Amino acid sequence: MATITLAEAVKLKSILVKRIHELENEIRRVAFTTVEKGNTPEKGPRTLQDVENEMDEVRLDSRTLDRLMYRANIDNEIEFQGQQLAIVEAIELATQLRAKSRFYKELASAEKEELQYGFSESTTVYRVALFEPEDYRLKALQTEKDAHKLSNLINAKNYSITLAFDDSKYF
Repeated sequence: MATITLAEAVKLKSILVKRIHELENEIRRVAFTTVEKGNTPEKGPRTLQDVENEMDEVRLDSRTLDRLMYRANIDNEIEFQGQQLAIVEAIELATQLRAKSRFYKELASAEKEELQYGFSESTTVYRVALFEPEDYRLKALQTEKDAHKLSNLINAKNYSITLAFDDSKYF
């Protein structure tokens, strides 16, 4: 049987999702027609059943691809910062690192001390950061670098893993 890399499978998955949407739209077009009363509707080149059959095949391929990808993402590992991580865990960690970096950037943009208006007419009130914004700017940069490095490791691993799947219907 033909094989594809996990990286190719990720791309193919998005193609299959798009194809299913296209077939749903085609079903909407071929399922109905407009005719004058008493006339026989003209049939197009593909029947509703033809399109449904193709959609069933694409959906089956999509489910098969999902199963193979999920299994590969669980069974294969990468090393990151001295830890062995299953790909699925590494993907989640990369997502978390990006979120952490965004939050650190938010803290980094804070003023160390900021005058607060509208709290009191007779007393001056300040909002004071209990941390160093510059420290969080540096943490944000490092966390973002870590996320990029991890993503690169995942991508490289995805090109080294092969799945038993024939993609000739789509490429």
